[in-house]
Amino acid sequence: MAKGSPQLEWCIVRLGEDHNWWVDEISDPVHWDVDGLSIIDPRQVDHIIELIEPLREYGFDSDLFERAFIPFRITKDLGKGKVRLARTKQPLMESEEKLFALPDVIDEENGPYADFLDHITRLRVKLLNDLLDFEEKLTVDEVEDQLREAQNSDFIEGKAVHLFQEITSILDFMPAGHGDDDDEREKVSAEDEEDDLPEVDDSEEEKLKGDSSLKWDEDEDEDSDDEDGKKKDSDDEDEDEDGDDDDKKKDSDDEEDEKPSRGKRGRG
Repeated sequence: MAKGSPQLEWCIVRLGEDHNWWVDEISDPVHWDVDGLSIIDPRQVDHIIELIEPLREYGFDSDLFERAFIPFRITKDLGKGKVRLARTKQPLMESEEKLFALPDVIDEENGPYADFLDHITRLRVKLLNDLLDFEEKLTVDEVEDQLREAQNSDFIEGKAVHLFQEITSILDFMPAGHGDDDDEREKVSAEDEEDDLPEVDDSEEEKLKGDSSLKWDEDEDEDSDDEDGKKKDSDDEDEDEDGDDDDKKKDSDDEEDEKPSRGKRGRG
């Protein structure tokens, strides 16, 4: 319906905070609801075509791709992140001009865009069964169930799913436990932790080296050992002095038996 609809001639799109483009206004509001309607930008179109390339040897149908999208070209920059687009008849895969692509989602269940998603899902399953050594062959139903589960999770969290994400989730699909996804996530996590550390220039580093409050624990332990050693030596000296004093007091006591010493009264 959309391809032959003369009412669909232009649309105004805006760049969202997620760096994706969303439709704000459309020339055919009767058939199209712009609430949450996303559109694929030229960079994303190129990326999708690149991801489709490995599917060609499994029977990819270019006509299904062309029917699934309505191409638009930029006619005017409206400012504030908005652009006016005009419909064009140029094919997306052959055009040298950078084109936007609006998925034909008027009939979400049986329309050309739905046929395209079904087509690339089946081809992706064939490719994975050839590339990976499964105990049992991967099925289309299994892939669709996993993709639907992810979509439902986003829906519950209130996330608006852009149609580019829906397409690439199929073309990039990899079953759990296969591929390098886990390794890449760990690598990215480690890099993020390193990026969180503040950078210190050479001059600041020298200042920090001289800061006594930033000494390592072993330095503190050495200082503590030195203090304990000094304290021990001091205690030994005190004991020696006490011993000498006791000897002196004993001699004095022997000489003056009748006169009590001040030290003895102090202890009494």
